[in-house]
Amino acid sequence: MSESSLARVSVRILEKEYQFACAVEERAALLDSAEFLNSEMKKIRDSGKVIGLDRIAVMAALNMANELLKGRTRDVSLETDVVHRVRSLRERVEATLERGQQLEL
Repeated sequence: MSESSLARVSVRILEKEYQFACAVEERAALLDSAEFLNSEMKKIRDSGKVIGLDRIAVMAALNMANELLKGRTRDVSLETDVVHRVRSLRERVEATLERGQQLEL
């Protein structure tokens, strides 16, 4: 990646400034991610149950990882369901076509 294809990005998370370099086309995604992380960390901080930036960051990371893994599990389950439905539909279509060919004879 060349210097010209890099964007310098500054984000603020819990009132602390962080500087990043990323591909120009990933800049918007990085800003969205930082905004989401900041929002999640603020929720945790404002709950008053977790104190300290490191602990808040770890708690936010664990919550986000948990949601990611739940989403992946849902995706796999949905994909399995779709595969079964497509297989069932294909079998029904093949059976119908087979009956139709038998009638033509």
